[in-house]
Amino acid sequence: MLEEEYQPRRRLPPALRPKSPPPPTFEYSIRDATTRDLPDIREIYNHYVANSTVTFDEDPMSLKAWRSKFAWVAKLGFPFLVAVSPSGTVLGFAYVAPWKEKAAYRRTVENSIYLGPAATGKGLGKALMGELLTRAKAAGIKEVLAVIADQGAEASLKMHEGFGFKEVGRLGRVGFKFNRWLGTVMLQKSLK
Repeated sequence: MLEEEYQPRRRLPPALRPKSPPPPTFEYSIRDATTRDLPDIREIYNHYVANSTVTFDEDPMSLKAWRSKFAWVAKLGFPFLVAVSPSGTVLGFAYVAPWKEKAAYRRTVENSIYLGPAATGKGLGKALMGELLTRAKAAGIKEVLAVIADQGAEASLKMHEGFGFKEVGRLGRVGFKFNRWLGTVMLQKSLK
């Protein structure tokens, strides 16, 4: 017989293959954000500025701007959360901020949730949203709005709808990014 006839099999049949180990569990905890988290928050957000249309910002946000936003949200007593890995790496963040600055809107906020690219698709967005809504209600918030891009943010739309957000309006062609026009979908949830 020729040596070529005795080539090893390239792949064992399924019944003979060793069992693969279970994938590692995705572990995290959710806590209040601190100023020490702001550099990581900036990096996560700026990833979306540079690579997606989920934010209409075109220029990276500075650490100074994040410090200002964080101080404003804290002064109002609104939640600003981070999800961190067991080693302390910030995996994502969520916060609410006033929808408008007029006093009559003081109990209506817009939510924002951003996940690091490696943390998407693992249920972290849902965990952050659940905790954010619980804390927003405890802070006296009555209405939560979400303004979501009408292209490229399907997962966000689905998640919000899963939490009971209802579509209340659309604006077409209000943003221009990456050489194309984009619209927004507005959703609303009452915290009763």
